[in-house]
Amino acid sequence: MSKGLTASVIFQAQSLNYDEGIANISVLKKLTRGDGTLITYASRQALRYDIVRLGHEMYNWNLQVVDKSKGTVQFRDDLTIKDSVEMDLFGYMKTVKKSQKETGGAGTRPAVVRLSHAISLEPYRSDTEFLTNKGLADRIKEHPNIANIEQHLSLYTYTFTIDLAKIGEDGETILDNAEKSKRVNQFLEIIKLLNRNIRGRQENLSPIFIIGGIYDLSSPFFLGRIGINMKNGLYYIQEDKLNSTLEKTLDNNKIKDKTFVGFADGYFTNDFKIKEMFGERALSVEHFFVKMKNEVNNFYGVSNT
Repeated sequence: MSKGLTASVIFQAQSLNYDEGIANISVLKKLTRGDGTLITYASRQALRYDIVRLGHEMYNWNLQVVDKSKGTVQFRDDLTIKDSVEMDLFGYMKTVKKSQKETGGAGTRPAVVRLSHAISLEPYRSDTEFLTNKGLADRIKEHPNIANIEQHLSLYTYTFTIDLAKIGEDGETILDNAEKSKRVNQFLEIIKLLNRNIRGRQENLSPIFIIGGIYDLSSPFFLGRIGINMKNGLYYIQEDKLNSTLEKTLDNNKIKDKTFVGFADGYFTNDFKIKEMFGERALSVEHFFVKMKNEVNNFYGVSNT
């Protein structure tokens, strides 16, 4: 039975992902919208990197799963999703060398957990930090080196989608439901506490707003439907964008009826309106994740502890 868990997240952070630099200028990854507005983003690969890093730090996920025996760094042939949560959640590609008997190609597992880029909800306005290594240069009475780094403090949003029916299943390898549930719950715990180490800083990517649920289709329903307005220095979540998705139906069932929201208090001026909209399905961020974990356990037939 198809079943998808999807959620869209808002968090606040600064300067998350740098692109190829120019001379001594460090340039943020950016996208241009149709009206010329520049937004910055952290790539899905950057998010995946930090999720796997925290998976290792928090749950000892096995990172010794790659080698270069075929000329390129890739996942090892002798390992399966049983040995690697990373391979289970994010998929893999293992190339096969051509031989007289074999035509070559690759064995692949598509990602079961899909991530979007984390894009800024506020425009980039060319803020740049000038810095030097004067502290070091003074010690040896030399001239300091200079550098310029683009900086952007903003709210960001991204979406993750999990195809629950495909977790823990890859060809002849099928894990038991308790292990499947444990892996999804670990992923959710990581998302709740996600952080990123970048240039001496540790940025907090933990959600201040999250919306989603478990549906009969694996689809990122709220991707591109999260927006904010800013008035007098206060943030407002764009309710009309959310409503446009909540009113949609899937097999005559409203998306809204299976959707929950989680808030961190003190960030959004109109959070009371959205709480009214959701009633008992408006939760704290902590309880949103507790609810999702319980529903994941129910899907796999595992008791909640």
